[in-house]
Amino acid sequence: MKQTRQNVFSVALMCALALSTSGMLWAASASLTIHADQPGARINPALWGVFFEDINLGADGGLYAERVKNRSFEFPDPMMGWKASSGPAGSAEIRTDSPFNAANPHYLRLRSVGEPATGVINEGFRGIGVKGGEHHDFSVQVRAVTGKPTLAIQLTAPDGRLLGAARVGGFSADWKLRTTRLRANATEPKARLELIVEGEGTLDLDMVSLFPRKTWKNRPGGLRADMVQWLADLKPGFLRFPGGCIVEGHVLTNRYQWKTTIGPVEERKLIVNRWNFEFRHRPTPDYYQSFGLGFIEYFQLAEDLGAEPLPILNCGMACQFNSGELVPLDQLGPYIQDALDLIEFANGPISSPWGAKRAAMGHPKPFHLKMLGIGNEQWGPQYLERYAIFHRVLKEKHPEIMLVSGSGPSPADERFDFLWLKLRELQADIVDEHCYANPIWFLSNADRYDRYDRRGPKVFFGEYAAQSDRIVSVNNENNLECALAEAAFMTGMERNADIVRLASYAPLFGHVDGWQWRPNLIWVDNLRAHATPNYHVQALFARNRGDAVLPVQLSVPDDVRPAPTGGLGLGTYRTAVEFKDVRVTRGGETLFAADFVTEAKGWQLPGDGKWGMANGALAQSDPRAVSTAWTEDVSWTDYTVSLKARKVGGSEGFIIVVRNGHQNTRVQWNVGGWGNTRHGIQSMLGVQDQLVAQVPGSIESGRWYDVRIALKGPRMDCYLDDQLVQSAEIPLPRREGLFASAVHDDTAREVILKVVNAASHPRALDIRLEGVKRIRSGAKTFLLTSEKLSDVNTLDEPDKVSPRQFAPGIKTPAFRQLVPAHALMVLRIPVVK
Repeated sequence: MKQTRQNVFSVALMCALALSTSGMLWAASASLTIHADQPGARINPALWGVFFEDINLGADGGLYAERVKNRSFEFPDPMMGWKASSGPAGSAEIRTDSPFNAANPHYLRLRSVGEPATGVINEGFRGIGVKGGEHHDFSVQVRAVTGKPTLAIQLTAPDGRLLGAARVGGFSADWKLRTTRLRANATEPKARLELIVEGEGTLDLDMVSLFPRKTWKNRPGGLRADMVQWLADLKPGFLRFPGGCIVEGHVLTNRYQWKTTIGPVEERKLIVNRWNFEFRHRPTPDYYQSFGLGFIEYFQLAEDLGAEPLPILNCGMACQFNSGELVPLDQLGPYIQDALDLIEFANGPISSPWGAKRAAMGHPKPFHLKMLGIGNEQWGPQYLERYAIFHRVLKEKHPEIMLVSGSGPSPADERFDFLWLKLRELQADIVDEHCYANPIWFLSNADRYDRYDRRGPKVFFGEYAAQSDRIVSVNNENNLECALAEAAFMTGMERNADIVRLASYAPLFGHVDGWQWRPNLIWVDNLRAHATPNYHVQALFARNRGDAVLPVQLSVPDDVRPAPTGGLGLGTYRTAVEFKDVRVTRGGETLFAADFVTEAKGWQLPGDGKWGMANGALAQSDPRAVSTAWTEDVSWTDYTVSLKARKVGGSEGFIIVVRNGHQNTRVQWNVGGWGNTRHGIQSMLGVQDQLVAQVPGSIESGRWYDVRIALKGPRMDCYLDDQLVQSAEIPLPRREGLFASAVHDDTAREVILKVVNAASHPRALDIRLEGVKRIRSGAKTFLLTSEKLSDVNTLDEPDKVSPRQFAPGIKTPAFRQLVPAHALMVLRIPVVK
């Protein structure tokens, strides 16, 4: 057996764990008491679920197993994805007269004069994946215009090797579906499909299709089996679909409309995918939605997975990051009717109009829809106005349906606070919270839901993922550090299962050759898929969900958060400002001073804005600029900043940034912000911002202000002209620590303990199971860790970070357990109470 560094690491780790329960290793420095005799909140069986959106080639080119791109020639460029290979006398042209289907009127006419033959090549979705020895089902709508030609179908490799071939002929003058089967003679992830008209004549082609014979549950025209299997292995409690921002659309005409995604696939009208052009740094001009994966398929997939369906509908608002287009309130009727019709489609009897449509699609039994989302991550009064109308009508007609409302795109900003206040007044059922942030945010917020009001709406933590770099960065990785931060946060959600009823990581899938966003839970190419460390965290929680929360008491004597370090930033927000006499002190010691007479020594001046020095001041002279200059030193703790600042133009005041340090974390005093009407202390933790405190106030142009900020531990005192204006206690961020939650599995009669050690050293943990008389045999331990926090899985090394299972030597209700550094450990302990 080949010995790798990972093998050696795993063996050493297992040897250490084998000794841990005997007390032969580290002295205990932490204790954990689990009150197994005091079960608390019942856990929603659907707590841990999956969120699907057609991003990163998630549907077309991914889960939907169709291999042919632009199969019906309906892209704005009808030949996108196709390349003609006609001889000098042959031709390939797009036509719309007498189409196969008026809903998708474009088709391809191929005319051949014999030799050389006329044909076209389809490139697939970053290639066509075929596996040697497996069959692929080809179909096409075809009619003969002239002659009696034959259509040759070939799968070829990039180097021209023939991988499989078939022929069909005997065409009539009417559109007819023709099918055949191709068997690949080799595995190739980047194959092409070639269609060649042999002999003299002209053929019209439409709905050109190629599917692997082996789809999920072997359904013709179905889903990619390996990708669905990864979902099934998660044992998700719910499936949220179809998004996501895709629900909203860039404009309302581009929104997701469920009624256009059901029925025969040839009648489903293609639209552009909003991720086609959303990110300039990752354009995907060939990204469209064929809706081969539509609402009937989503409902069927949820049923296959044993998951609750959770569809999300447009609320009459386009994406507010794009056009923000609104449907007038008096024109919301069709949108609300869509919701009513969807409930009937999912649950109605076959005697109802929409229940009959469901039955006609092969599913007479209802889908038992219980939840429905209204909007995605909209915000502001305009969302509340529209949600309130949906809420009133749907609750009157379908009180049995739980409604999911949005709370904006961030987990703690002003939009979030406003929506939660108003949704509580509306007595909303479930509020959907979203968060993409650095690991530090998840570690620091593991106790987030300990503080929530138990009497208000429940929580759906519907989109979250730790970002190793920053939001929308191409450098984000699905590494162990991010996965462990998510696991720490999930222990907090599990402990508060009375509040948190649903949670899902997002996005779900990413194609290695066609992604727009990262990180993603599962990565794929045209033939393979691999789980990430984040996936394994989700699986360990979902497969070990339990039925009731058990109270835990975790004591870690040396768990002290160090004083945060940082430097200084001088910022402008749509203003021109001058700064001078900058000093940073601690006690009587001067840590930093700048007079800006000859040079900006010790500063990093940004490329945006217009920064320069004049008359002993550092000036940003563009009144429209949003820009910040930073000190190079970011190592100061418990320091005081003093300076003079003068606004010389623009609409706001100025910003002083402190504690700018690890993982996009900082605190700032926004002086004269919000249209020069207020002063505010703002915290940014792991790229997510929060308004901590705010007071009325404004800044005069042309006047020098003496500014002072004093930092001591979590406290921040802010002065203008020696007058205290604001103070706040800002919780110190958490970069490591020990986290735990426990549940009881009623069927297995087991206590399930989840422990996350996010520290760089192993932790010996004294565990006591209160109310347990004895331990039965059969205890299991699942351990997720790796050699480095930066470790990731890849298609070529898919198991580098993956769980290991072993049998712990637990004999009594009180025992010592070693938790390795940077690890998630799940213990299943059979007990007798």
